[in-house]
Amino acid sequence: MSVVIRALGASIPPQRITNEDLAARVDTTDDWIRSHTGIGARHFAPDGILTSDMAAEAAKTAMAKAKIGPHDLDLIVVATATPDYFGFPATACIVQDKIGAYGCAAYDIVAGCTGFIYALHAASSMLETSHGRHALVIGAEALSRIVDWNDRGTCVLFGDGAAAAVISRIDEAGRGCLSFLLGADGGGARDLYLVQAERDRTFERAQPVVPVISMNGRKVYDFAVKSITVMIERLMHKTVYRLEDFAWIVPHQANARIVQAAAKRFNIPQDKIYLNIEEYANTSAASIPLALAEMDQKGLLKPGDLVMLVGFGAGLTYGAAVVRW
Repeated sequence: MSVVIRALGASIPPQRITNEDLAARVDTTDDWIRSHTGIGARHFAPDGILTSDMAAEAAKTAMAKAKIGPHDLDLIVVATATPDYFGFPATACIVQDKIGAYGCAAYDIVAGCTGFIYALHAASSMLETSHGRHALVIGAEALSRIVDWNDRGTCVLFGDGAAAAVISRIDEAGRGCLSFLLGADGGGARDLYLVQAERDRTFERAQPVVPVISMNGRKVYDFAVKSITVMIERLMHKTVYRLEDFAWIVPHQANARIVQAAAKRFNIPQDKIYLNIEEYANTSAASIPLALAEMDQKGLLKPGDLVMLVGFGAGLTYGAAVVRW
């Protein structure tokens, strides 16, 4: 038995915000943003479009590619830090209603930027143990609504979007989700968290008092670099694979410098690491599935390819997965 990623779908908001657009409203420059992060643009969801809307659109695309209907689903797991409602109900339940998947289990996972890997592990494990057939694993974020536009060090980092994966249990060994490593360091919880703060009217997004992102950039950067290297080392120790066995390494798209530092540490060729942060910025739990969906659309993922997913984020959390395409 194996649980495979059967199809992928994405939802990218149409409003594209370049570094130059930000520089007109925030004390920053395109050169600074690019040199420190590798980001050139990001996409923002328009007013009235919720996290669940983007998640549902991505889910419908993935289901159409997988040639399954909503009634074929046994489970929906949504990884998000920006749910439609803070607390409850789960965004996954709202997605379930929007796609017509009545009756199947649905819940959210909050693991920051590692959320998709956590959700993929949870969903694949549930399919295996319950002998289910299909599940939707979705990473979806509307981060533009929780950035602090008075904090020029963080407001330039984030974007919106969603991507969904249909995963299916099949009677074939050696494919699909082969191995996972998950971990957390709660001692760093206050290095990246949501705090109540007033917001300004940048991009016409005035709101009452709402939570905004607060980040200790240096500590999060150090944690991220360490997490990637430790995860790769632990995967190599746990599995029979070598780095050269992997066709692709798909990291969380947080900062190009973080990924480049890890690649240098292991002498990993840059063309083996997939990055799309330049166009989408950091979309938290959506970043890894958005990268996979883009790779799939470009025909870069071939049957039999060994792919490593690596994530790190608020919690602080970290995780990795080995997937045979």
